[in-house]
Amino acid sequence: MLKPVNEKTEAQSFEELLAGSVAAHGHLCPGQIVGVRMAMLGLRLLNFAAPPTYPQLKQLIVYVEMDRCTGDAVAYVTNAKLGRRSLKYMDYGIMAATFINLATNQAFRIISTEESRDLAALYAPGEPDRRQQQTAAYKVMPDSVMFRVQEVKVDLSPYDLPGPTRRKATCMKCGQVVRDNREVRQNGSVYCRPCAAGAYFTGAREVAWPEMNWSPYAYPGANKLTDSDSPGRSTWPGEIAGKRDD
Repeated sequence: MLKPVNEKTEAQSFEELLAGSVAAHGHLCPGQIVGVRMAMLGLRLLNFAAPPTYPQLKQLIVYVEMDRCTGDAVAYVTNAKLGRRSLKYMDYGIMAATFINLATNQAFRIISTEESRDLAALYAPGEPDRRQQQTAAYKVMPDSVMFRVQEVKVDLSPYDLPGPTRRKATCMKCGQVVRDNREVRQNGSVYCRPCAAGAYFTGAREVAWPEMNWSPYAYPGANKLTDSDSPGRSTWPGEIAGKRDD
């Protein structure tokens, strides 16, 4: 039987979603409020609940364009996750997110406006501190002031979608397996992206580390957690077919 993906799947109020997002993120800040409201608006435009129901979640893809507090809030409200391939990260440095309904191909990109920061004093005039002023203002500011909305088209390939790995290739230089069509082909040869174009790291060398033979279940009598024990875990189509998801 399919289980809920996360703690709650019934619709929640703004305050409930904000409280949950703050608890997951670690602190309350203006970006948290922006992210919660951005996600609520994106889901509403798709006619999805906030948080999405399980069937809705299976049809949802979310792109975030920033690695800031707002991104955490968007991920929390939508329940989209990198590991389930429903959350995509584009390193644009823009306070924006795109919400896609795979069933209808509808997609809406929502951008946080710079004007909302300038107008915070009008919506929270009694707050002398700039940060507290934004925190208070973003709770009452209309969506039309906080955001711009664009209807967009996102070209997703089968390799971008959730589910089992659909393709594997092996880098001809380092031997690394590359999943989901992310390899690079140059002059008839196949490479991983670090070998083809450089990586974010340099000077890589294999090392040994202390206690490198450690295992969580190395000791007799250890309580082992099985898949069926995992709370909120659901079965993926690839597992039903007897295939791994990696």
